[in-house]
Amino acid sequence: MNFDSVSLKKNFWRFIWPSVIAQWIFSLYTMVDGLFVARGVSEVALSAVNIASPFVHFLFSVSLLFAVGTSTIIAMFLGQDKHKDANEAYSQNLVVLGVISLVITAAVFLNLDSVAAFLGATELTMDYVKHYILSILPFSWCFIFSYSFEVLVKTDGYPKYATICVTLAALMNCILDYLFVMVFKWGVTGAGVATGLSQMMAVILYLVHFLSPRATIRFAKPCWSPGQLWRVVKIGLSSGLTEFSAGITVFLFNHAILAYIGEEGIISYTIIAYINTIVVMSMAGVAQGVQPLISFYYGRKDVYSYGTLFRYAVAAIVIMAGAAFLGSWAGADGLVSVFISKDMEELRTYSASVFRIFSISFLIMGFNVIAGGFFTAIEMPKSALAITLGRGLITMAAALAICITAAGGQGIWWAPTVSEVMCLAVSAGLMFWYGKRNGSLMVRVAKQPG
Repeated sequence: MNFDSVSLKKNFWRFIWPSVIAQWIFSLYTMVDGLFVARGVSEVALSAVNIASPFVHFLFSVSLLFAVGTSTIIAMFLGQDKHKDANEAYSQNLVVLGVISLVITAAVFLNLDSVAAFLGATELTMDYVKHYILSILPFSWCFIFSYSFEVLVKTDGYPKYATICVTLAALMNCILDYLFVMVFKWGVTGAGVATGLSQMMAVILYLVHFLSPRATIRFAKPCWSPGQLWRVVKIGLSSGLTEFSAGITVFLFNHAILAYIGEEGIISYTIIAYINTIVVMSMAGVAQGVQPLISFYYGRKDVYSYGTLFRYAVAAIVIMAGAAFLGSWAGADGLVSVFISKDMEELRTYSASVFRIFSISFLIMGFNVIAGGFFTAIEMPKSALAITLGRGLITMAAALAICITAAGGQGIWWAPTVSEVMCLAVSAGLMFWYGKRNGSLMVRVAKQPG
């Protein structure tokens, strides 16, 4: 891995675009499942896929927790030319993920009814939710390993290869969804199996890279280090929670909507959640793409370089946030029409209206995601965790309570914006504190060329 051969700006874009595209494709997995289920089964089955989706987010978040922590440590080792230590950290991560995969699979299988009920399954959706979870459960290890490999391939210096792998897997998912749901009529089970098989294909493709001579990071005998494992968890926790924040938001909203609006509101929110996941994951893609670069230069104590990279990331996020908001506001009717049939005109109109309200939050969330990713990359997990917990749980729960109290069920759709504003105060405060402690880092960087 050689980051010095090209300019900072070229390296930034070389890593950012593959990462963002990979996040788009990851986001499309459940969206494609939902699209085929809505057209091939029913809108009720569509809402069931949404109810089960926090479980998929949970699998990805576990993977990302360890992948980002391991990636950060590996990038620092490589920046210090400690290749043996990097390989040992990589191998320990894989063994840990294998054990965790088995534990999750067994725990969910033995408590399936309780898990489905906890996620929000009702009498109407219970069977659909259980069948969907059961269909992806045997592939839990594939979900966890594929996302981890995707992050680590980029750290190894091959972001384009990671994009190729997720793209091929996503295409396979679309083809199998069509066959299993529309042709073979396997319903939600077919959608889950299609997604699981596509994840297995991604794992195989990543292994081709890591077993090839071109790989810098290689398999080695793990050198067990509880201290390093704890360090991985601390570093990666905020990124794992960022990934799971979409799942937590879905969980909180599902329960609030069932209580204050009703089951039709779940159908509206299912569509909104798909778009929200794409936006959140796009922004997370910027944070994840720049993370190995920032960690590399942080390991070298090159303040100018990693500060400049942060400035680039903020600029990219501002553009992305504006595009997401304008696109959602203008395209709400068309997006809703893809999932809801024409004979449910009242539901389509309502869904487009509340989606526009929800999309205001896109203008704010980007800085919170980037700030959390920056603190992760420079190994300040407490600051990163403070931001991530705010976005995914604390401020969202508080915002829901405040907005429902103020406006009833309609207030639910304003909660994301209120939550992001509350979290923005935390993010801005932490960045100001960091800049002041490090001699106004961002001010000094902004005056430099590059």
